[in-house]
Amino acid sequence: MQREFEVLVWGATGFTGRLVAEHLAKYYGDNRPLRWAVGGRNQAKVERLSEELDAPSGRIPFVIGDSHDRASLDEIVRRTSVVCSTVGPYARHGSELVAACVEHGTHYCDISGEVQWMREMIDRHEAAARQSGARIVHCCGFDSIPSDLGCFFLQQYVQAEHDAVCRHVQLRVREMRGAFSGGTVASLLHVLDECRRDPRVRRIVEDPYALNPAGMREGSDGPDCPAVRWDHDLHAWTAPFVMAPINTRVVRRTNALLNYPYGRDFRYDEAVLKQSGPIGWASAKSLSTGLKLFLAAATARPTRAILRKWVLPSPGQGPSAAQRENGFFRIQLVGKTDPDAPGHWSAFVSGESDPGYGTTAGMLAECAVCLAQDADQVSVAGGFWTPASCFGMTLVPRLEARAGMRFTVQPDLSAGGPS
Repeated sequence: MQREFEVLVWGATGFTGRLVAEHLAKYYGDNRPLRWAVGGRNQAKVERLSEELDAPSGRIPFVIGDSHDRASLDEIVRRTSVVCSTVGPYARHGSELVAACVEHGTHYCDISGEVQWMREMIDRHEAAARQSGARIVHCCGFDSIPSDLGCFFLQQYVQAEHDAVCRHVQLRVREMRGAFSGGTVASLLHVLDECRRDPRVRRIVEDPYALNPAGMREGSDGPDCPAVRWDHDLHAWTAPFVMAPINTRVVRRTNALLNYPYGRDFRYDEAVLKQSGPIGWASAKSLSTGLKLFLAAATARPTRAILRKWVLPSPGQGPSAAQRENGFFRIQLVGKTDPDAPGHWSAFVSGESDPGYGTTAGMLAECAVCLAQDADQVSVAGGFWTPASCFGMTLVPRLEARAGMRFTVQPDLSAGGPS
């Protein structure tokens, strides 16, 4: 699409939005030209950001609009090929923007982890997006690119090298250091509020196949495991992973959208990997209990007020530059062609900065640029896609070159696995 901008960073003055804008300014100056702009509601803040960004090409253009003013959004999305949105909670601030992008055939990506909202957008706009050609891609950050693209990467390797598929894949978080921002907290609290008010929303959030297309919401997976479990493949205790209720839905939707390349009996789960022995069990139990207590406290109004005042960051707040630089994640995806047999393949996905902000900003920015500049390699038509079903392997070199990520794969020979 020949429009004024290739990419627009919407919500650029927010915590994550500014990081995305800084990523584009760093990597897409004169040597890698990209026509991009920043946008938001507050003109003074947006204009100041456009002046502060250290871009070789000079001052970055900016646009002004309101997430709840459809006329202003229509005018904005007609000027750009891709909207990259960081304005959450998306259920509160994102619906009109998605509708505008769908109507005007403008591609869109975000970092939403709000399953109930994504399901609503899919149900409401899927047919229109197919008609207009707009590619809508949610979950383009830490939730859920390492999970979704990591699983796709592993399956592509096993298919190409061994003419097989992994019928069961388990993601294990081996190491991770990161922090929450006020925006992430606001999105989580909004989801909890909706679940408390509306039983239908709670059923959607708890459905393991909630994001699958209509008529394809069945499979072998049950509810996310809330308890401590022993991992027989990695010989260690595991605890629940806070992002599993989002990531697992996205991975299962990818399998359905691509017409079940992983198999109709494909199973997928996620957990945090701890040590073996009593120390590992105690560590896993502590994490599991702490997560349950936090969710309970965040749901009840009196304890939520205490958390907001004394514990949780406010909107606009987030980890410092030093904290982001010291962050990292190491994830292992264990794939088995026969769930009941020993041996497996492992894919490893890693990032070298704070997963939720440093690496996420790079992931989202590269997804937006991929939508804008890799049209000849992104073969899907208009509609609502997951990162893996939309970008496939095209995105991996971008993430490795400019987002500090790495994807590798290897067999587990010690367990009698495939060679």
